[in-house]
This record gives sequence, C-alpha cells and structure tokens, in this order.
Amino acid sequence: MTDRSTDKARGRVLVAKVGLDGHDRGVKVVARILRDAGYEVIYTGLFQSPETVAASAVDEDVDVVGLSLLSGAHLTLAPAVVAAMRAAGSNAPVVVGGIVPAHDMDELKRAGVAGVLTPGATADAVVAAIEAAIGAPA
Repeated sequence: MTDRSTDKARGRVLVAKVGLDGHDRGVKVVARILRDAGYEVIYTGLFQSPETVAASAVDEDVDVVGLSLLSGAHLTLAPAVVAAMRAAGSNAPVVVGGIVPAHDMDELKRAGVAGVLTPGATADAVVAAIEAAIGAPA
C-alpha cells in the first residue's frame, strides 16, 4: 500500500455544485475517484455561484475545475463559471459532469468547457477527462 503523505499529488482539482442543484452523491463519488487516482481534491459544497467557484479556483490555485450539473442549467451555469474564472484571472480548464444532452456538448465546448462527462461515465473516463483537460499523460 502506498503512503499518500509522501506522494506528490498529480494535480489540484476543485469540484463544485453550482446553482440550486442539491444532488451531491455523484460529485462526492467523483471526488473520491480523483483522490484515489492521486489528485488533491477540493470540494466547494452545494449551492455555489459562478463567482464563488471562480474565487475558490484562484484561492486554491487549482489545475482544473469539475462542475457537477444535474439541474438542466448547464448551458447557463457552465459558461458563467468559465467567464467568472477568466475574469478572476484563472485559466484553469473546466470539465462538466452530469445530465448533458448530446446536442448541448458542442455549445458547452464553444463556451470554453474542456470536457463533458455524462451519467454512467466510468472511473477511468473521469480520470482521463481530467488528465486530458490539464494535459497530463493518460
């Protein structure tokens, strides 16, 4: 077994729930997947605004932000988070996970989202999306 205290983290990931979506089981599973893959994970908690996510991303000096969106507001909230982060001076990529119809994925990417994970994504897919977003080797 590896002693995590002596390992250097693969990167810092901020995971957040934006808006009024109160379903947080999935984001906690994702946080654990990323932690177990060697990432340092910061979870902001429920009901965050785009501005609080951006401020946390800057304060925590993260490599990537993961948004969990199950409310159907992904086309509003994800671009707002990207814009708030850029306005706050963070260039960290944003990966969205949740209920995102296929026909909305291109629009999210045009809005600056680096990747999209949908329900049923495997642990390997989650890690691969984060690695791709930060440019780490898979």
